[in-house]
Amino acid sequence: QVRLVESGGGLVQAGGSLRLSCAASGRTFSLSAMGWFRQTPGKEREFVAAIGWSGGRTYYADSVKGRFTISRDNIKNMVYLQMNSLKPEDTAVYYCAADSTPGATRVLDDYDYWGQGTQVTVSS
Repeated sequence: QVRLVESGGGLVQAGGSLRLSCAASGRTFSLSAMGWFRQTPGKEREFVAAIGWSGGRTYYADSVKGRFTISRDNIKNMVYLQMNSLKPEDTAVYYCAADSTPGATRVLDDYDYWGQGTQVTVSS
């Protein structure tokens, strides 16, 4: 069992930066792949970034590649999403997710645990 709590969302101007954090509890965190997804009203939740259990493998959506960086700290049980050069189209609720298996994945259905989400709003 893994419990996830996101933080760090807020309002930022286009071109600015935010760092999202996800605090995980549960003894299997260090063996779990982690991911970030986002969702806007009326749209399906979409993949943003994923990281394998060791942090050695990462995946990004094409729309955020080069601007966002996912990282993790297995000692602190934390996952981060550094978001730079933010655009209005990045506005969404961002969700942290944990997979019960160690390999990073882009597939939403592979994730077993979800946080409550944190709102990110980018103004133009």
